[in-house]
Amino acid sequence: MTRSPLGVPRDPHRLPPFSISQVSTLAASFGDDVRAYADAGLDGIGIWELKLGDDSDAQALEQLAASGLGAATAVPVVPSILSLPLLPGPEDPSARIDALSASVDRLAAFRPGAVLCLTGPAGDRDPDAARALVVDALRELAREAHSAGVRLALEPFQREGIEDWSLLNTISDAAALIDETGASETIGIQFDVWHLWNSPDLLEEIEREAHRFVGVHVNDCREPTRGWADRALPGDGVADVATILGALDRAGWDGFYDLEIFSDNGAFGTAYPDSLWDVDPAELVRRGRESFARCWSERRVAA
Repeated sequence: MTRSPLGVPRDPHRLPPFSISQVSTLAASFGDDVRAYADAGLDGIGIWELKLGDDSDAQALEQLAASGLGAATAVPVVPSILSLPLLPGPEDPSARIDALSASVDRLAAFRPGAVLCLTGPAGDRDPDAARALVVDALRELAREAHSAGVRLALEPFQREGIEDWSLLNTISDAAALIDETGASETIGIQFDVWHLWNSPDLLEEIEREAHRFVGVHVNDCREPTRGWADRALPGDGVADVATILGALDRAGWDGFYDLEIFSDNGAFGTAYPDSLWDVDPAELVRRGRESFARCWSERRVAA
């Protein structure tokens, strides 16, 4: 039997801690998200800095504290060290590192499980030079995170289209890069079903490296997929979500299972007619929780 964060044996028939990453309800405000998630009886929220705006965070912190929600992995406005061709942000890595450092300090006040970080792609750089730049940046960011009392969550990216997003595709890729930084106490791995479902030897990698996980994003891969912002609710795609959840459970993951849905309605340039971002937030929360619950209930059978 797996154990809860308090070390108490967890009832295998009950749902584990479940949260929703705020990008899943993109159009809603921070306060609306907090209310919707709390009213639905969720355990937590994955905070996106873009929903905090430029004003003081005092009200947001009060809203979160009053809600009783915990905080899963938080996502900075500038989420990567190297620039992302498909998202706005500064080109200069130094400016991006400064932005990430500021986000780490800001988001740490919400006590998230971790603060997410992507490497970004090499682009026109020599791959070895790009990797060296990322390693140095992660060391700097790890010092900032340690000072702020929070961990970093390094996220591997889906191998289809990775050239626009990351140097890392697999869990082993991320583990090797973290080891290279020498900061494994501060930098962990963000697991994401959509990114990793089709990576080689996934179940073995989960078993071997789950002790490094600091966050888990749950979603599914639509087939045929229409782009990077076309993710499905768990069980509605081609990823074997139930088996993946079973592997995570057996490996001892006892943190939040954080629903993270990208489903473009034109915000990133493509308006899918069935976009989940156009669903009423309360309905999306309900459907998301039910989809996760179905996959969770099937995890033993699927394994």
